[in-house]
Amino acid sequence: MSKAAGGWTRFREARCEVPALGLALDWSRMSADESFLDRMAPAMERAFTAMEALEKGAVANPDEGRQVGHYWLRAPWLAPAPASRKAIEETVASIKVFAADVHAARIRPARAARFTRLLSIGIGGSALGPMFVADALGAGKDDRMVVHFIDNTDPDGIDRVLGGLAGLLLETLVAVTSKSGGTPEPRNAMRMVAAAFRAAGLDFSRQAVAVTGEGSELDREAKGWLARFPMWEWVGGRTSETSAVGLLPAALQGIDVDALLAGAAACDEATRSKDVRANPAAIMALMWHNATGGKGAKDLVVLPYKDRLLLLSRYLQQLVMESLGKRLDLQGKRVDQGLSVYGNKGSTDQHAYVQQLRDGVPNFFATFIRVLEAGGNPVEVEPGITAGDYLHGFLLGTRAALAESGRDSMTITIPRVDARAVGALIALFERAVGLYASLLNINAYHQPGVEAGKKAAAAVLALQGRVLVALAAEPQTAEQVAAKVGAAEQAETVFLLLEHLAANGRARVAGGTGTSATFVKR
Repeated sequence: MSKAAGGWTRFREARCEVPALGLALDWSRMSADESFLDRMAPAMERAFTAMEALEKGAVANPDEGRQVGHYWLRAPWLAPAPASRKAIEETVASIKVFAADVHAARIRPARAARFTRLLSIGIGGSALGPMFVADALGAGKDDRMVVHFIDNTDPDGIDRVLGGLAGLLLETLVAVTSKSGGTPEPRNAMRMVAAAFRAAGLDFSRQAVAVTGEGSELDREAKGWLARFPMWEWVGGRTSETSAVGLLPAALQGIDVDALLAGAAACDEATRSKDVRANPAAIMALMWHNATGGKGAKDLVVLPYKDRLLLLSRYLQQLVMESLGKRLDLQGKRVDQGLSVYGNKGSTDQHAYVQQLRDGVPNFFATFIRVLEAGGNPVEVEPGITAGDYLHGFLLGTRAALAESGRDSMTITIPRVDARAVGALIALFERAVGLYASLLNINAYHQPGVEAGKKAAAAVLALQGRVLVALAAEPQTAEQVAAKVGAAEQAETVFLLLEHLAANGRARVAGGTGTSATFVKR
C-alpha cells in the first residue's frame, strides 16, 4: 500500500531537492520506506561504482567493445582521452557557428534569400530526442527555423511531410542523421527527399548536412554537402540528445544549446552523489526496483502536466525500454527484464486512462511531472483562478486520488519548461536508467533485440526479391511460389509478401481470394 497517509513529516523526509536546478523528486507516495533504502545500500554502492567506472571510460558495451560516454558530452573535461575532449568541444563550437551562419544567411540556398525550414531525418534516438526537445522548447512561428521531422520509412508519411513543405523546398535545409549511414529508415527517407529535390530542380547536396560516423556510408556520400558533424561510437542513439544529434537541430531552431548542456551537466553533478537520499536519480532507480520487485512487474506511467512535455513519454519509451528490456544478465543468465513506459499528458489523461489507473488493474506506478510556472495568459477563468491553477489542481487531485486507491507515484517538480530544465530531465532519466540496470545486473548499453529485428527484416526483403523473380504469367498460389523459391516452410511470409506486392501494383491477383488466391507477374 502507498504511504500517502504519512503526511507532512513523510513528505519532508521523502523530498529530494537539487537547489541548483530548482528540481525536486518527491517519493512520499511510494510504498518504499527508509528500511528499503538501507537494505538496498550495498547494491546501490555497487551501482555507483559501476557508474563511476563507466564515466572514467570502462568498456560498458562488450558486444561492440565500446565505451559509453554520453556524460562527457556536457562535461568534456571528464573524457578519459584528450582527443575525445577536443572533439566534443570543437563539435559544439562548430554547430553554434554553423547555426549562426545559417541564421545570418552567410550560408544560404542557391535560389532563396535564406533557409527558413529545417527537415530533420532520423530514426530512434536520432529522432525521438530532437522531436521532444523541439516540441518542448520551440517558439512556433518565432523560431529561427521551422522544424519538420521524418522518422520512418513509410512513403505515405514521408509524402505528408513533403506536402507540408510544398513550395518551400528551395528554402529548406535537410539534416540527415545516421551513425552508420546504412540504417534503412533514414537512408530510405533521404533517397525520397533527394528525389523530391531533383523533381523541383534543386541540388539536394547544396541544401543538406549530415550527422554520422567517420567513414560511414553517409559520411562518404555527404562529402560534397554543406557540412558534416560527427557521431561517435561511444554515444548510443538513445543517449545522443546532447551530442550533435540533438544539438544541431536545436541550434538551428534557435534553442539555447548552452543552457540545455548546462542543465544536463548540473543534473549529472547532483546525481553523482553517493548520498542516496540527496541523489534523485538513485532514488528514482530504487523506487523503480521497489515498485516492480526488481522484475519489471509493473509499468511506469509518465504524467507530465504540461503540453510542452507531451513527447516526453515517447522519448522515455526508447531510453528506458531499449536500455532495460533484456533477456540475459551480465553473466548470460536468462532474466527477462524490462520496464514498460507509457503516458500522455495531464489533464488530457483525466479523460483518457486515469479511470483505470485509479480503479482498475494495479499494474503500474506513476511519475508526475509538475511545472511550477504556468506561462501563457494569466487571465482568470473564474474569480481568483486561472487555467494554470486548474491544471495544477488536476495534478494534485489525481495524485491524491491514486494514493487513496493504494497506487504508488512519484512527483518530479521543475520551475519551468526551459532549455536548462529539459537538459536536467534528460540527464536525470539517463542516470536513473544506468543505475537501475546495475541494480538488475544487466547491460543497459546494448540492444541485441533491435539488431535481431534488423536482420530478420533484411531476410524478408531478400525473400521478396526471390518471390518477384519467381512470379510468372501463369497463376501460382503462395504455396507454389514458396516451393519454387526453396522456402516451402515460409509459405505464410510469401503470401503476405504477395498480398503487399499486389496491393502496390507490382503483382496481380489472378483469381481466388484470401489464402487461396493465385498471383501473376504484373
